[in-house]
Formats: sequence, structure tokens, C-alpha cells
Amino acid sequence: MSRRGFTIVELIIVITIMAILLVLAVVNLRGSQISARDDERKTDITNIALSLERFYTSGYDADPNGGQYPSTAFMNTSEDFTLEVLRDIDPRNLIAPGASTISASFAGAGTNSAQSPTIDQYIYQALTSTGALCTAGLECRKYILYYRLESDNNVYTKLSKNQ
Repeated sequence: MSRRGFTIVELIIVITIMAILLVLAVVNLRGSQISARDDERKTDITNIALSLERFYTSGYDADPNGGQYPSTAFMNTSEDFTLEVLRDIDPRNLIAPGASTISASFAGAGTNSAQSPTIDQYIYQALTSTGALCTAGLECRKYILYYRLESDNNVYTKLSKNQ
């Protein structure tokens, strides 16, 4: 008696193995996507920090002397003003993965409390030399950038070079 085709047991085994491989591929792909978004966040924060350091060195058109960082009030004025203050930055660096606009993603912190950004948000906090929140009219001598990574859901900070 010659046998043609596969038995039900053989088909179930093959389908089960294929399903397991598919699940592993999907999980691995999701992890790669999260890692890529986290890498983009780290790159954005580094670029923002570099732009803030250039601002510290050279100032901006209304105050070309430099020697201080922009206050939180400056950063909350408008997207256009933010791009004027950080004039040499690619605007895409101010938009976190998952956000649609600069104003939805990049904001100045208006309080002295611990910051808790979402994964699609970067927070800039300007400080005086004593560590107090720097508002308009004060000399901002340092800053803290806050961001959250998607992979571990922890908040990280990037400090100014001039501490």
C-alpha cells in the first residue's frame, strides 16, 4: 500500500513549528524597532545639547555675547523662536519619535519639580548658577535635558557642560 500526502499529525507539527518561528520573528522585530527609536532619542538629545552649547558660546542675534543658556521662557515662546535660538539644529532633532510637531515634543520646564517626560517628549530645564529655575531676566548658567527611553521606561538626563 503506497501512501500519498501527509498525515494530520505531520501537518500539525509543521504548522506549530512555523507559528513558533513567526512569533519569535515578530518579537525580535518589535525589539529592534524600540531600540532604533531609543537610539534616535539619544541622538536627538546629543544634538540639542550641542546646539545649546553653541548658543552658550555665541549667543543669538538679540544678545550676541553668549555666556549663558536660553531661559525656559524663551523655549516656550514658539517653535519659530526655538529654532531661532537653536538656529543651527535640524528641526527634526526637536521632534521625538511618536510626536508630530516641535511644540508637542520639545518643551521648557516651568517648575522646579522632578521632570517626568513621556517617551515622545523632551524637556529642557534652564537653571541659574545656584541651581534655581531660570526664568526670563535671569542668567541661565546650566541646564538639564530630560528624556525617557522606551526600552526600559526610565527617565534620563543630559547635563550642560558648564556646571
